[in-house]
Amino acid sequence: MLKMWGRNTSSNVQKAMWAVGELNLPHQRIDCGGAFGINKEPKYLAMNPNGLVPTLEEDDGFLLWESNSVVRYLANKHGQGTLEPTDPKTRALASQWMDWQLSVAGPAIFHMFWGLIRIAPEKRDLAAIETSKVATTNAMKMMDAQLAKTEYMAGDAFSMGDIPVGVMAYRFRLLVPDRPNLPNLERWYALIEKRKAFHDHVGSVPLS
Repeated sequence: MLKMWGRNTSSNVQKAMWAVGELNLPHQRIDCGGAFGINKEPKYLAMNPNGLVPTLEEDDGFLLWESNSVVRYLANKHGQGTLEPTDPKTRALASQWMDWQLSVAGPAIFHMFWGLIRIAPEKRDLAAIETSKVATTNAMKMMDAQLAKTEYMAGDAFSMGDIPVGVMAYRFRLLVPDRPNLPNLERWYALIEKRKAFHDHVGSVPLS
């Protein structure tokens, strides 16, 4: 049985656990990081020298960290033809949007999330939050434009490419109630919102 080290409120852990849920893999998630600690202890640092979450641990001792790498690995090992598209071009597009989440959408939403969720109101940097809101909205507009052309991020079927950006879209919709009309994004979000693995590991977990 695989183990996933990381607290369920971490967006990076949510990506990995969403993939686990889609693939119906037997697993044990171990609370780690944040208020749970553990991630700076020598035993954990021996598994993941970054001291971050998640870390995937398999029965044979194989260890893997970096959330999108974990999603790709699980998709390749257990989900070829489903989470991992068979067509190389579709697979590349799925990977492209996963990388885009790391380089664009994730950094864009960072200051808004921290400012509104993890910092006391009297200590908030309102200018940074507003800048982050604009950047995140622009990122979601890019997704909306893509979803005007395809049912899901990489094509006509749900894939690993929808998972990292799906976690970002969940946070965006909660943090920006006055968001602009993004009809294609909303259509796509309505589809992923119905997925049990999304509900279990993302949609039912309050932001904290």
